Amino acid sequence: MDFDWIVVGSGFGGSVSALRLAEKGYRVAVLECGRRFRDEDFAASTWNLRRFLWAPALGLRGILRMSVFRDVFIASGSGVGGGSLVYANTLYRAKPAFFAHPQWPAGEDWSAALEPHYATAERMLGSTPVPHDSDGQKLLRELAGELGVPQSFVRTSCAVYFGKPGDTVPDPFFGGEGPERTGCIRCGACMVGCRVGAKNTLVKNYLWLAERRGAAVIADREVTDIRPAGAADGSDGYVVETARPGAWLRRDRRTFTAKGVVVSAGALGTNRLLAGCKLRGSLPALSPRLGHLVRTNSESLLAVTLPDDRLAPWNDVAISASIHPDPDTHIEFVTYGKHGDFMSSLTTLLVGRGTRLTRPLRLAGAVLRHPIRFLRKAWPFGWSRRTLIILVMQSLDNALRFRARLGPFGGVSLTTEQDEGKPNPTYIAAGNRAALWLAKRTGGLAQSMVLEALANIPSTAHILGGAAIGRDASTGVVDARNRVFGYENLLVCDGSTLPANPGVNPSLTITAIAEHAMSHVAAKAS
Repeated sequence: MDFDWIVVGSGFGGSVSALRLAEKGYRVAVLECGRRFRDEDFAASTWNLRRFLWAPALGLRGILRMSVFRDVFIASGSGVGGGSLVYANTLYRAKPAFFAHPQWPAGEDWSAALEPHYATAERMLGSTPVPHDSDGQKLLRELAGELGVPQSFVRTSCAVYFGKPGDTVPDPFFGGEGPERTGCIRCGACMVGCRVGAKNTLVKNYLWLAERRGAAVIADREVTDIRPAGAADGSDGYVVETARPGAWLRRDRRTFTAKGVVVSAGALGTNRLLAGCKLRGSLPALSPRLGHLVRTNSESLLAVTLPDDRLAPWNDVAISASIHPDPDTHIEFVTYGKHGDFMSSLTTLLVGRGTRLTRPLRLAGAVLRHPIRFLRKAWPFGWSRRTLIILVMQSLDNALRFRARLGPFGGVSLTTEQDEGKPNPTYIAAGNRAALWLAKRTGGLAQSMVLEALANIPSTAHILGGAAIGRDASTGVVDARNRVFGYENLLVCDGSTLPANPGVNPSLTITAIAEHAMSHVAAKAS
């Protein structure tokens, strides 16, 4: 075997797996379809699409992947470090309803079981409460008061080094074993890619330490197939096929072998990869529940652009505070900093509740009634520095399903459909109320996501599920230790295993569940 373990993907689950397996004495390889970035390699502006967006077939090899389906628009990460390169640094523990969901295997208090792993994840990711105030926070406090929940306002805990702004110091997190860090300058560009060195991406903690314990991180390798090397249950190891992502002709196909595989390609990538393996017959015993219970964190995204520069919503970290208008709903104000104007192309005039038929009509009516507002919205320059994005998340029990189909050349296409009993929402009233209030309070322009207005398609930055934890193969894809039912030494460690909507930013929970899974892997026999 080339390696003891191959980890597919370098996001939160993959990075945890790489470090913990290396610490246990295994030879580990991490295969990542994206490229490796130094801090200075990130785009200085979202207009630099080549370094910001991920569409390798078009020559775009950045950190943000955008995927459109019939029932959801998904934003996800790409690159060595996965979603940590593009996420908003926000580290919350899941809501209590998450741990009580019946999808969890019975017989365990999952809140208690994950408690020590949450603590480890917070330490490793450098979780630090936001130490400063900001214009966005002041407006969010006002909104909380307006909604009658002023006590729910809280500053976030962030994966950011809040040292002296702009000062570079020796590693402050791992006793000198980690890389140098530079204090946050509050430029707001966390989700464009932190060029300062303040953001605690996975390449500055888990992956940094894993590589120094011998793990090999191999970038620009898209895994296309996984199959047993001998025995059908994988007990003799696995063959992992890879290719160069986005290549039209010279795909540079390579094969790796390992005793075990951890699939950590993110919820979207993992569902696509495993579905292909099942359809092609490479992993035929995968649970029929693959693709079920896909979660969007029950999210809605809106925006409000302020009329002038009297306030500076950009002068902050991406997300610095949140409120809870009700026990199931979580609202955050988000910024892209001064240089995120490309993202304005994803929004349009605010459209309320409706259907695929009525929402486009309502948008047309809004344009006819307010042509000046529409023209103002169409001008992108300056949008980012004056705009607050409103991110709404809920812990309600709703879901989608991925359906997979093999293409004529062996590729896999995914489509979505709503869960019949508990469909994913296309409109969240609390989000619209927040946008209308903020627009009225500031004199700003309220906006919906353009796909929501034109096609009734909601957006999410946190796609989850599809390979959910369950009690057996009739209810889930993996067991309580993230082991794939029907196979030996095959695990899934990423957001695809989450059994419910956490109702908050999920990165910390994904990390904690991966820590829990890795704690049950035995050390390599000497």
